[in-house]
Amino acid sequence: MTKIAMLSTGEEVLHGDIVDTNAAWMSAEFYQHGFALAKRSTVGDQMGALVEELLMLSFNYDVVIVNGGLGPTTDDMSAAAAASAADQKLVLFPDWLQRMESMFAARGAKMPDSNLKQAMLPESSQIVDNPVGTACGFKLKINDATFYFTPGVPSEFKKMVKDQILPDLSRSYPEISAFECSRLYTFGLSESGISDILDQLKLPEGYELGYRSYLPFIEVKLFGPKSGLEVRVKLLQMVHKLLEGNVVSVDEPMVEHLGHLLSEKHKTLSVSEVSTKGALSAWLQSDENLENCFGHSWVMAESKGSEIDKSDPLAATLALAGATREKCATELALVTGKLEDKTFSVALSTLAGEWGQVFEFHRSYNREDSRTVIKTVAADMLRRHLENKPMFGQFTSLKRIKELFIPNSVL
Repeated sequence: MTKIAMLSTGEEVLHGDIVDTNAAWMSAEFYQHGFALAKRSTVGDQMGALVEELLMLSFNYDVVIVNGGLGPTTDDMSAAAAASAADQKLVLFPDWLQRMESMFAARGAKMPDSNLKQAMLPESSQIVDNPVGTACGFKLKINDATFYFTPGVPSEFKKMVKDQILPDLSRSYPEISAFECSRLYTFGLSESGISDILDQLKLPEGYELGYRSYLPFIEVKLFGPKSGLEVRVKLLQMVHKLLEGNVVSVDEPMVEHLGHLLSEKHKTLSVSEVSTKGALSAWLQSDENLENCFGHSWVMAESKGSEIDKSDPLAATLALAGATREKCATELALVTGKLEDKTFSVALSTLAGEWGQVFEFHRSYNREDSRTVIKTVAADMLRRHLENKPMFGQFTSLKRIKELFIPNSVL
């Protein structure tokens, strides 16, 4: 089995000043190509620590991706550390120097002297091209391990990985099969609850389930060989059937799925918000298809002591939904009502009638998280209507206090 590691460099990564998004992205990208990482580590900008880590990795892994430390400043030490670990000299690579000089000339500028450092590489290096930046990557053998050194700029790093490093690894290890990942986005179930449901499934060899939990969703990921599409589709259908009541989308985020549904059905939507304070509208309109279907978006104040404040929360929210659809002249109107203590309401007004629900949180959320859950409950009502599914879903983190449907014939 090929053992692969990734080393991220830089004090800002080590101390948490920036989030290491490159490592998370590369782990997923490599896994889907069949190259699962066995280790990820981080080292600051200290020559001794860098050399020590490179040597340790060279004795224990077959392939190592090193990210960062290829810039022109004094704290960029990856090339010098690589030369030390490989017991080689740093030498000038004139082809890369010429490339950098051409880049600066195209901008009408002279290359600073400090950039010369970026053309100084260990003598046995093979350049890994960087078509968009001045920091070339390079491939180098240290002991029995193959190292790929890459720049830390995410756009440069990702292009290098996709266009050069992964193809090179596939040529070196042709026996390794790529994986594909199918995703079910669920809302309203706990990770342990999903695991209990899916533990009954016996997957064929080469297929496995994974989970990614982040408020308010849990992604259920099905991994399988890229060549086994038919089997993976059948397995995905089995998983979907077991979780169907809480699956909000397949292989695309919920908001993109809603955008496709609204666009395909040629529906227009308006939104009024009290508890979510614009979070629902901003989320929905982050998708281009949904944005094109939008009418108006209103954020309502929680007026204290008004008549609507004294009325039944569900009645008030349903009334606001109907008024929003009428005033905005859209076919659909989605509303989030007041949040009081742990209780909130949502409603959807359509040509067929109006649906409303009142929920109570089972647990305490901060203000931002409570708005995230509420906007997702509202969006789930919209999804259920567009998919002709039962309108009132079950959610483990919420208790439904009231539900009501009023057909248009009695409105």
